[in-house]
Amino acid sequence: MSGPVLATLGWRFLVMAFLAIGGANAVVPEMHRQVVEVERWMSSGEFAALFALSNAAPGPNVLIVTLVGWHVAGVAGALVATAAMIVPTGLLTYGVFAFWTRLREVPWSRPVQNGLAALTIGLVAASGFLLARAADTGWVTTAITVVTALVSYRTRLNPLWAFAVAAAIGAAGLT
Repeated sequence: MSGPVLATLGWRFLVMAFLAIGGANAVVPEMHRQVVEVERWMSSGEFAALFALSNAAPGPNVLIVTLVGWHVAGVAGALVATAAMIVPTGLLTYGVFAFWTRLREVPWSRPVQNGLAALTIGLVAASGFLLARAADTGWVTTAITVVTALVSYRTRLNPLWAFAVAAAIGAAGLT
């Protein structure tokens, strides 16, 4: 891949890194928008497949960044995207943590932490919604998504059972 593509890839992920409160999953909707809608580096289905692969593999949720970079520009793209997402925010996190430990006892620290937790939950929920829209290609897949979400929310049943049923339905060719 050419230098301009790597520079664009690095810049996009550098900006997203500073929005990723709660990890890479918090910026999945923006990541999707950038790589699918703005740059047109892949389709929505390809993005959903890379996301699924990154979550099926052991390791941190930031693997989606590496896979998107690899899809766009091979090994160089994987390295650039991953470094852009991890290095600057890792340094920022180190600095903020050192600062925050000194401010633990100030009255406004707890409300700020609670607000950031709510923001993170909202961003992750938006990621789930976007990925469901990309993966649901018909009424069967939409029903599987809704039932899986309901089972996960309403019961203590491990969601892997719902995934296994969904995989069996897919393997049977019913989707």
